[in-house]
Amino acid sequence: MLLATIREALKSLYEDVQEPGQAAAEDRVAETPAAEEEGSTPEVQAEEKAPGKDAAEGDEAGAAPEIPAPPGPRETEYKTKGYHLDVALPPEKVVAAVEILNREGFFLEAITGVDWIDEQQLEVVYDFNHFDELCRVVVRSRLDRSSPEIPTISHIYQGANWHERETHDFFGIVFAGHPNLEPLLLPEDADFHPLLKDFKA
Repeated sequence: MLLATIREALKSLYEDVQEPGQAAAEDRVAETPAAEEEGSTPEVQAEEKAPGKDAAEGDEAGAAPEIPAPPGPRETEYKTKGYHLDVALPPEKVVAAVEILNREGFFLEAITGVDWIDEQQLEVVYDFNHFDELCRVVVRSRLDRSSPEIPTISHIYQGANWHERETHDFFGIVFAGHPNLEPLLLPEDADFHPLLKDFKA
């Protein structure tokens, strides 16, 4: 099945990728047995949860630390999401992912941006589909909002040339290595990016 094939191919890109917060969660879990060895017996734990403490606080203390799912391509419900596979990668891995999709017969539908202003990040979103069967894949990458840069994929998909120029126009994202990152829809002397959430006309 195409979806399983492409998921396995993309999974190889995650061998050295760790999602934010995952290391901290794993460290907390790893420290739990050590605390027990240092005298945290069931009796001591019972005393720590003595009556009088806030119930919600007690529940939180007794709950096991939640470990995020390991990074990797995530299958989604097409009827609700509109795509089958969600692939979140750091900028330096995007070209490798796109090369895999190109090799497997996918075509590029669109490239766009998202402004996560509260997190001081921009996101580049690439939409792919397959020529022979419906299999939509979304590749997304988060960038530092103060210096948003990601490698171009225009040498793999020629149609990305215009998509990247449009995304640069509207969000100010720099596609490193692009052959002609000049304004596509904005005036030639434009020094603004109208889809940023802090843009004021």
